[in-house]
Amino acid sequence: QAEEELKEACARQALQLQEMGRRERLLRANAGRAKEQLESFKTQVMRVCSPAAAGVAEKAVTEQQVIEKVRQISDEHQQSHEREKCLQEELSSRLSKEKEVSANVEVFKKSLGELQ
Repeated sequence: QAEEELKEACARQALQLQEMGRRERLLRANAGRAKEQLESFKTQVMRVCSPAAAGVAEKAVTEQQVIEKVRQISDEHQQSHEREKCLQEELSSRLSKEKEVSANVEVFKKSLGELQ
């Protein structure tokens, strides 16, 4: 009876080892696919961010390069937004001055008309 139990225990362990091996192969395959997807994503990011780097992107692109490029684009976007805000303020100021000048011209025309 002890021998039968030992055989059953060995059989269960063998099945468990087979299952663990199958899971390990699946995990390795998934990790490989994830790595390929990451490399593809990094290459796409570099191509979009810097078309001139398209040739360079064929080589291994480091995560740091992608991070720096995204950071650079973010900084450029922020600078562009600030420049747009300054231009909007300048435009608003000029429109106010134009309205003031127009009002003064109307007052001047009215005064000139009264003088004539």
